[in-house]
Amino acid sequence: MLDDHLLIETPEQIALSYDIAGIGARFVAALVDHILIGVLIALLAAVAISLSERNLLAGSLAFGLAALGGYLLLCGYYIFFETLWNGQTPGKRLIGLRVMRPGGRPIGFLGSATRNIIRLIDFLPIFYGIGLVAMFIDRHGRRLGDLAAGALTVKEQRSLTLQSLVATEGPLPPGPVAERLTIPNLQVITPADYRLIQDYLRQRLELSLSARRRLSGQLLQGLQRRLGYPIYGDPEAFLLRFVAEYNAFHAQAVPAVI
Repeated sequence: MLDDHLLIETPEQIALSYDIAGIGARFVAALVDHILIGVLIALLAAVAISLSERNLLAGSLAFGLAALGGYLLLCGYYIFFETLWNGQTPGKRLIGLRVMRPGGRPIGFLGSATRNIIRLIDFLPIFYGIGLVAMFIDRHGRRLGDLAAGALTVKEQRSLTLQSLVATEGPLPPGPVAERLTIPNLQVITPADYRLIQDYLRQRLELSLSARRRLSGQLLQGLQRRLGYPIYGDPEAFLLRFVAEYNAFHAQAVPAVI
């Protein structure tokens, strides 16, 4: 049975949440890519036919090169784009999918080469017959190439900026409870500042690791300017502590002083 959700804890002890790409979405992405590959192969064949009409020997050579080019396109197309576009091909980008290694690491050239050389086996006996069987069996919907490369195909996570953070329903994830305040100058923090950080913490598990680092860093910089002193350490850990102390501050806990 396909598990459509994956939770991974990185070496940085940050939990990452991913939605596994379904078989239908992957099929459509593959169909788009194969149409593009078909167009390129048709162009090679047209060149070979044109040469054969002019010179039989040149045409035979051209057909041989076109056949080799078609084979290389089947593998090279995916390797080229997945390496260049960090796990995406034109079809995957159109549908909103991405290939990655567990933990959100890029698939890289070697990983992409491995999964796409084995694609030729997955493709048998006709249009991913073996690959589909493997995807139905594997709980994360991986074909043989994915298993060999240690790769996953996930739904592309939506981008999120500080400007796009909006209030969401539901409680915050568990964080520290402040009995005594350690963050000075909390009185200068506005309710809008607090709500923005709350919104980020509620939605952070939906983001990629790079997006979380970027947004938590931006929020921390804003807090430093507002509080009037530098803050060191892990930004996300501080934001969790900040929310706990802000709540405690407004519950009349003992204030911190510099």
